[in-house]
Order: sequence, then C-alpha cells, then structure tokens
Amino acid sequence: MIPLVAVAHGSRDPRSAATISSLVDVVRALRPGLDARVSFLDLSAPRLGDVLAGLRGEVVVVPLLLGRAYHAKVDVPALIHEACQRSPRLSVTVSDVLGPDPRLESAALRRLTTAGAQFNDPSLGVILAGAGSSDARANATVAAIARRWRVQAGWAGAVEAFAAAAKPDVPQAVATLRARGATRIAVASWFLAPGLLPDRIYDAAQSLDPDAIIADPLGPDPDVAELILHRYDEALRASLEHTG
Repeated sequence: MIPLVAVAHGSRDPRSAATISSLVDVVRALRPGLDARVSFLDLSAPRLGDVLAGLRGEVVVVPLLLGRAYHAKVDVPALIHEACQRSPRLSVTVSDVLGPDPRLESAALRRLTTAGAQFNDPSLGVILAGAGSSDARANATVAAIARRWRVQAGWAGAVEAFAAAAKPDVPQAVATLRARGATRIAVASWFLAPGLLPDRIYDAAQSLDPDAIIADPLGPDPDVAELILHRYDEALRASLEHTG
C-alpha cells in the first residue's frame, strides 16, 4: 500500500503530539498493513520534511487540519514542494483537509455528551470552541456547525467562540448564551488535540462559570480515524484518475 503521512500543526504542549500519535495508531488498527506515519508542520517532531525525506515513490499526505486556512493553503504545499525538490523520486499527493465533515461533528458531540452534557436540556448553553483564523471562511465553518446545533439539539443556545484572531471570544459567547436563557455552560471542542489554544478557551469559560462542562478535544476518535482513511482513499482515486 502507498504510505500515508498524516501532518498535524504541532504544539509546544507534549500532550498534542501524543494525542496525534494515538489517533494515527487508531488509523493503523482500522487498516492493518498500511504504512501510516505521523508528522508535524512546526513545534513538534518529526517535521513533515524529515518524514518525506525518508520515503521514495508515491506518498499520500493527509493534513490533519479542521479547515482550509493558511496552513492548508500555504504551509503544507510549500513543505511538500521543498521535499520533492530534494528528492526527485518522491511523488506526493495531498488529500483534502479533514473538515468540515459530519464525522467530526459526531466526534465533537460524543466528547460533549461524555463530559456530561445532555441533548434537549433547555438550561444548557453550548460553546463550540475553535482556534480562530484570519480566513473568514474557516471561522464561518465553525459558526455554521453551531447554528445547526442551536436548531437541532434542544439547548438554550449554541454559539461559536474562538481562542484567537476572530470573534466572538468566550466572554461574548457566554453573554449571548445567558441572554438566551442558559443557566449552565458547556464547551464543545473543535480542536483535534490539547494545547495552548484549547486551554485558553477552557480557562476563560471556567473563570466565568466554575461548573462549566468541558469536553475533550476530538483526539483518537474512531470517526476521526475513519475520516483520515477516507481522505487518503479520495486522494488515491483522484491520483489514479489523473494519471489514467
């Protein structure tokens, strides 16, 4: 099988790389025999360029990114171009990013209910927490998911909040939910792994509501692992159609 190289953003927080490694372990368990490798854009090792340097022939890179923003549009292509320039025998196909996809939403809701949130609870206001981006379309994806939840889940409200680079922030989101009648707050995670930005969101929420329900990041969820394999398969099919 053609190798799969999963590339995540990376973080100074060691929990992040450990979580990504666990997620790729689930990918390997779902498809025994697949050479699935972990890499990072920055801050964690191994870096994408170093992993690609050890490979020859065809490779599929799957960006473990939840939206198509700067990292997907600029960083990943640039690093792959450099790797191919150094290794002419390397042929890299890049899959689409992970999000948006219903499997990610399912994983986020599963983490939220595991943390203690319940559907059809009119006292509960839910924050869908994302990193935030200078790309408005990436932020709009998170907002669209929150709107769906607001309609479907039976809560007092559901709104997005971002850790950086975009509004609303957590205090604004909490104020909106309380204005809609929420007396309890829960935070759902639109993060793949722990790190500085998720912690910023969680700390802000708990400073406003010490009893806030805090969901874990998506992490090594089977739905997320299946989505990675789906993106890998899509990229392979596209590559075959192009060459055929």
